[in-house]
Amino acid sequence: MARTTLTGPDIVARGLASNRLGVPSVVFFGVAGAAPLTVILGAISTIYAVVGNTAVPLVYFVAALILSLFTVGFVAMSRHIVNSGAFYSYISHGLGRMIGVAAAFVALPAYAAMQIGLLGLFGVVASGILDSMGVHTSWFVCSLVGWFLVAILGSLWVDLSGKVLAVLLTVEITIVLVYDFFMLAHPAGGRVSFAALNPQQLATPEVAAMLVLAIAGFVGFEATVVLSEEAKDPKKTIGRATHWAVLLPGLLCGVSAWAMSVNAGDIVQAARDNETDLVFKLVGPYVPEALVNIGYILFLTSVFAAMLAFHTAVTRYQFALGRERVLPRMWGVAHPRTGAPLAGSITQSVLALGVLILYYVTGTDPLVHLFAWMTTVGGLGVLILMWSTSAAVVGFFIRHRRKENAWRSRIAPMLSFLLLSLVLAATVIGLGQLLQVPPDSPFNWLFPTAYLVFATFGIGWAAIMRGARPDAYAGIGRGTEGFVVPESVFGRPPRPHRVTADVAHHA
Repeated sequence: MARTTLTGPDIVARGLASNRLGVPSVVFFGVAGAAPLTVILGAISTIYAVVGNTAVPLVYFVAALILSLFTVGFVAMSRHIVNSGAFYSYISHGLGRMIGVAAAFVALPAYAAMQIGLLGLFGVVASGILDSMGVHTSWFVCSLVGWFLVAILGSLWVDLSGKVLAVLLTVEITIVLVYDFFMLAHPAGGRVSFAALNPQQLATPEVAAMLVLAIAGFVGFEATVVLSEEAKDPKKTIGRATHWAVLLPGLLCGVSAWAMSVNAGDIVQAARDNETDLVFKLVGPYVPEALVNIGYILFLTSVFAAMLAFHTAVTRYQFALGRERVLPRMWGVAHPRTGAPLAGSITQSVLALGVLILYYVTGTDPLVHLFAWMTTVGGLGVLILMWSTSAAVVGFFIRHRRKENAWRSRIAPMLSFLLLSLVLAATVIGLGQLLQVPPDSPFNWLFPTAYLVFATFGIGWAAIMRGARPDAYAGIGRGTEGFVVPESVFGRPPRPHRVTADVAHHA
């Protein structure tokens, strides 16, 4: 390992705001991405209706178990690498810089798609709520309101967003628990049934598809690591927060799915009859109407919380890439007052606005082709990143054997890699069914191919960097330990001071 001295132009002018977030705030960002109320009202009801299998509660518990296994190695690596690039940084350390840049070029469209897709759902839900009040507004106008609020919060202090999420998610989780209580207190037939928790149901052929949908509902929990540079004592905070960000949505979704089956009796038919109104129809006879109305509003705020969480994640990825000069330098500078990655926030907001306008002008269905399609495709990208990260954890700790025990460094990551390989294969094979397109549709293979193209482009770009800018190539995935952007991005001349950094070999 060579020691290289960095001078003036290589010194970062403004970094992310450090020491801002404690464990609760980071947990709220992770849980917000998973959006438990949105999953309960939308995904769980849909799985019951479309798949027709009552093993949904068990599937969510199994999905939480698989992802908990993934977080063992994920969190172990977070104790040694503190970088807002998260997956990109981990993969570059474990599998090499070229694969790391390939992962970055998968992460950017994946997280952007998740956030933009949720804008479609936000607009539809908000429009429906306003219609029930006698105010007729298009989904596009409602989406614009959500877009504006996220754009503003995304450029302000990250702890402000954390406080907003804390309030929204506390109320959201409370209403979920209240609904679950009333559904379990009024079982169909007068007896609480545990049939939906029978492990034998996991042997049915539909479970693979259900598991894919369930894991897609957890996407967002990994955003905790993206906030590592802004957390208090990140080597402890991120680990604790990540475990909670998996376990909490897993328990909420699994228990809620079971409570729904207990109250409905024939849960499959009830889901087919009521769709996303299922939970409200089940609890309606037992709770005041005000609680049902609050539930609809919290459905909307749950979507908003997820939008904000994904916006935060994609802007931090852009910041990490700009700081390390994989992207242009302006993306690697945070706002001098708020510590927010301003260029990344503006980029994501402009991109989202362009997509919204395109969908509105072409009259494309915002619920199916904006929300369902883009979040499914974005979830596929995040699944690819998790699968790659499991392999990267093993690769990293093979070279650093004494940093963690065998369970955290090799056994758990290898098991999660094998399990995620199966889930990823099932997702790619069944993507057309998830998108509900015919077998001969090009969309069956278009999106996986697009990710392959993005990854290939990333490898090519890394190869160009290695030849043309070896200093920048050496800093890939290294964060503040590598080469970063100049102070002159803000129009100020760089100050002539020196910093030393360890730079690994270029291979």
